[in-house]
Amino acid sequence: MFGAAYLAGAIPFSNLMAKRRRGVDLRTVGSGTVSGTSLYEVAGFGALALAGICDIAKGAVGPALAGRDRPELQAAACAAAVAGHNWSPFLNGAGGRGISPAIGALGAAAPAGSAVLLGGMTVGRLSGETAIGSLVADAVLVPVLRRTDGRRGALAGTAVVSVMVAKRLAGNAPVPPGHRARIYLNRLVFDRDSARKEDAD
Repeated sequence: MFGAAYLAGAIPFSNLMAKRRRGVDLRTVGSGTVSGTSLYEVAGFGALALAGICDIAKGAVGPALAGRDRPELQAAACAAAVAGHNWSPFLNGAGGRGISPAIGALGAAAPAGSAVLLGGMTVGRLSGETAIGSLVADAVLVPVLRRTDGRRGALAGTAVVSVMVAKRLAGNAPVPPGHRARIYLNRLVFDRDSARKEDAD
């Protein structure tokens, strides 16, 4: 089950779509992340919508197999699905930030969490800072799910947030020497090494 969750999560739909539509490997442009945001910048909304549906659906595979009556196993499957997306073996360990598969995973485990993550991503995109909107959603996710779904929801929320935050901090490249604390802070808040977009591109 965990293997199925990880492998389903690892399918890089955004990168496959970018290659099909524009002949571009998302790891070579912008922030280097294989994410919906990067795909949108390269191929537009149509490609984003199609790949996004696939990325959400793949996140639900493992948690659906685990079942809602086994909260610990389901939470672990949620984490595995997001980890597969974030560190895909099909991309030599690179990947996205896990928001879309986390939406799918929580759709199977604690649907209110999907609404929280989708809301954060939408508000962030409309304001021009998807990373900040998503970080706010991450911060409120576990308390919201504890209230709506109890222990099972809190476990699932903790599982996906832990993996997503770990990926934000790790990025897809090593932290260069010097100013490490500032770089990690920028990665956490802005999901890039610099607080300024033009410096990150």
